[in-house]
Amino acid sequence: MTSELWNDFFPVFDPGGDYLYFFSDRQFVPQIGSFEYNYAADRETYLYALALREDTPHPFPPRSDEVEVEEEEEEDGKDDAENGENGENEADDDSDDDPDDDEPEEDEREEDERDRIDLDGLAQRIARFPLEADNYIGLGAAEGKILYVRGGAGYLGRSSDIQPEVFSYDLKKREGKSLAKGIGGLVLSGDGKKLLVREGRSYRLLDVGGGPAKTLSLAGLTVDRVPAEEWAQIFDEVWRRFRDFFYAPNMHGYDWEALREQYRPLLAHVGHRSDLNYVMSEMVAELNVSHAYVSGGDYEAPDRPRAALLGARFELDEDAGRYRFSRIFEGQNEEPRYRSPLTEIGVGIGEGDYLFAIQGRELTPDTNPFQLLREAGRGPLELTVGSSADRAEARNVLVDPISSEDALIYLAWTERSRRIVEERGGGRIGYLHIPDMSASGIREWIKWYYGQVRKEALVVDVRSNGGGNVSPMIIERLRRETLMLDFERNRDSVDTSPGGVFHGHLVCVIDEDTASDGDQFAYQFRRAGLGPIVGKRSWGGVVGIYGRAPLIDGGSVNVPEAGSADPEGNWVIEGYGVDPDIEVTNLPRDILDGRDPQLERAVDLMLEKLAEDPRTLPGRPADPIKTP
Repeated sequence: MTSELWNDFFPVFDPGGDYLYFFSDRQFVPQIGSFEYNYAADRETYLYALALREDTPHPFPPRSDEVEVEEEEEEDGKDDAENGENGENEADDDSDDDPDDDEPEEDEREEDERDRIDLDGLAQRIARFPLEADNYIGLGAAEGKILYVRGGAGYLGRSSDIQPEVFSYDLKKREGKSLAKGIGGLVLSGDGKKLLVREGRSYRLLDVGGGPAKTLSLAGLTVDRVPAEEWAQIFDEVWRRFRDFFYAPNMHGYDWEALREQYRPLLAHVGHRSDLNYVMSEMVAELNVSHAYVSGGDYEAPDRPRAALLGARFELDEDAGRYRFSRIFEGQNEEPRYRSPLTEIGVGIGEGDYLFAIQGRELTPDTNPFQLLREAGRGPLELTVGSSADRAEARNVLVDPISSEDALIYLAWTERSRRIVEERGGGRIGYLHIPDMSASGIREWIKWYYGQVRKEALVVDVRSNGGGNVSPMIIERLRRETLMLDFERNRDSVDTSPGGVFHGHLVCVIDEDTASDGDQFAYQFRRAGLGPIVGKRSWGGVVGIYGRAPLIDGGSVNVPEAGSADPEGNWVIEGYGVDPDIEVTNLPRDILDGRDPQLERAVDLMLEKLAEDPRTLPGRPADPIKTP
């Protein structure tokens, strides 16, 4: 029905059988990025109608702007009425001699016509709805109406700035009307007249024609359930999903049916949903594959206390009998994720200062500071601090705590690594760490790459990379070659074409916790010939997963569905990982001593490369002379 050239999706049949409605990405006016001159497709989708038969009329024919004036009928109505009263209307004749008796009933003819599709020229019988291109994510068809959902551009790491909104489009009036905004799901009734939408934790029933909406009350809604029966169904469902979607139909050579029967008897001993997860995890683990996850389900975990943290460490001054700040994480307060409460403007607390009280509660040697922080609540905290152990000279300071110090710990580690590279490399070598191949990873890449693009060498650190799916984006940028240079009269810097090209030497650092798409990044880094790899063999798990429907009780299962192979057609990485070119082990002793042998070896390697092959862009050529 459609060409292989275009991305066509979400087909929906017209209830009357005349058209097939669908979305297609055919708006080719992209957004331009600000960090580099490159495009990203957005608002690229149109809504189309495909006429299924040759005699099907155009869904949006031209409209005449002429006004027709109807003349009043004078006596025709009266005459017709009189004829009807006198029984003279031939249409009422029930004679058995009617020549049309052998014709099929009207409903039968309509049904036959509705089921017919003329395949010749089908792909050409296409018409675009008179709607602007946008980010459309859902489609439905009712009598005389088209229902579509419009959303916003997708982002990694945050939700869209445009809430999903459902519209009802009137095919006669050729106009759309918003029915609901900020929806989280919807379903059209069988007769196409009602629409059930989810808004937050509530549901509303909407009239497709635009009538008043009704909020559905779920109060008192109950369900009778036998957990053991659900657990048996979930067990079978997980087994079936692996049978149907596992990337290798041979199930890695295992007898999958035999494994089901081996583990099924354990269901009789399951007494909690967590027991079921354990049994299913053991079953799928038999396949010896990565990313085989079973989690969640209908059970509740107790709430964990949420401490109000300060981004600091404490030590007890035994002589003074008081706690003092032994370390304050520096942070980067211009970014909310790296905000360090004690370094914010106006706080004025430094390392070595004493902490006497939290929220007015005295902090004594027999009290753990984190106990008071856990009990302090989540709002602003009043700290009683001083630069000396003299309580009389203390002052009160109001600070805004954070709920987690993970980001500050990570930032401190990367900043330490950056200083090692800066000092050991004499300022010639750049450094960036990619924590994962998802939202955080691409964020750190954008943040640190472009500002170091003119360094002579770059250390790309993917140790402890948790995986994701953006490694091709990063590899594509690292593979770029400088094809031209651009110079301007009133600017000292030089631009490369294509933009964002790193012209220097590259080295990749990996370890045992470089995982999943981190594995794939290291493999592609070597395959692309970008540079050497230093560290330890990576994790070795690359069979990818997709999100599918939840289990009956809300639990989840991820089936490894996409294996990785090289261009020659051989499976790679899974179960083994990626070997470094130069193996270096970071011992616990090195870490405690503040050393990083893996990083140090990578920097030394880049210095060796620069000594052999300096990498700097040429300066501005001499001005051309074009006079004869």
